[in-house]
Amino acid sequence: MIRYFTAGESHGPALSAIVEGMPAGVPITLEEINRQLARRQQGHGRGGRMKIESDKAEVLSGIRFGKTIGSPIALVIKNRDWENWTTTMAQFEKPDTECAKITIPRPGHADLAGRLKYGFDDIRPVIERSSARETAARVAAGTVARVLLKALGIEIGSYISAIGSAAEPSPDPQLAALLNEGAEAVAHQADLSPVRMLGKKSEAEALAAIDAASERGDTLGGIIEIFITGVPPGFGSYVQHDRRLDAALAAAIISIQAIKGVEIGTAFENAAKPGSQVHDEFYLSPKEGVTRKTNRAGGLEGSMSSGQTIHLRAAMKPISSLVTPLQSFDVETLQPTPSRFERSDTCAVPAAGVVAEAVLAPVIANALLEKLGGDNLAEILQRLDLYRESIRNTFRG
Repeated sequence: MIRYFTAGESHGPALSAIVEGMPAGVPITLEEINRQLARRQQGHGRGGRMKIESDKAEVLSGIRFGKTIGSPIALVIKNRDWENWTTTMAQFEKPDTECAKITIPRPGHADLAGRLKYGFDDIRPVIERSSARETAARVAAGTVARVLLKALGIEIGSYISAIGSAAEPSPDPQLAALLNEGAEAVAHQADLSPVRMLGKKSEAEALAAIDAASERGDTLGGIIEIFITGVPPGFGSYVQHDRRLDAALAAAIISIQAIKGVEIGTAFENAAKPGSQVHDEFYLSPKEGVTRKTNRAGGLEGSMSSGQTIHLRAAMKPISSLVTPLQSFDVETLQPTPSRFERSDTCAVPAAGVVAEAVLAPVIANALLEKLGGDNLAEILQRLDLYRESIRNTFRG
């Protein structure tokens, strides 16, 4: 099974990731990893850090002659800003010059709880590891699993349906045609927009909202729509809680910094309707087998994939580091004071969509490997073809 770990601080020398459990024989290029890293850095409303960093990954192990070899894959992304932080983030000897301690926590951030949990007298270590900068390593790690899925006909894509009060129609009129091409077509179309929206009207509204928030010293959140196409029915299981695919997908999404809500399909809309208007009816076709006219369940039934497009929605809160401060206090003097500002974005929702795509890839890959097994790409592809054929044969007249 595939698992990954990341390491590194926001202003340390580098971020790193180790991906374990990747099957052998998967063709992968550094260009694809770097392309996904570049996507993560895009979007209107990003802060000054994106002007400094130009994320590029280095592969230290696990790939030979452009293919995975079954051993752990080690990835490193150097922080160009490290040269400006060698004193503040010195790893061993304490610098002669005194580093100013951070003692004022930001509401909505990990600052206060992290300081209390780990017993720091300075909030800086909390800021460094809890920062969304860590997601660069997750995008690199997730891309490895994503390449495996693409080789098996499974694609992941996303677009942004809302930023602040600027919202796309639901569903977007372009969406069905794009999904017929595969989930990556959705992502490609979204990437043409500086806010990763599909509609020009909502794009203009979102751009204006971000600029207005920036002028106020405020921040904006939004809603991310994520799709996975090509997943056959029966991935995941209902027999134990830790094998439920919907739970694993939701956990991956909610683990992203600033994501506070996950929805599968139209779950909240469904909750207000009777069952007769919610469940996706079955239709049998001699050529297509089982078909449906709706996908309100979001491609997941009984904690397993249903064979339809998997659809998840993620709610991202506004970033908690504000130029215009909120009320806080000093943890040493216990005196009320405005919260401090740590360099950040006005809006990072477009980037979060790219991160969401990446973190879902290992979850789907593991559900596939749990079902089919296999240690190399050719073996897995053969088993997947047999499984898909057995499903088709089940419903042939």
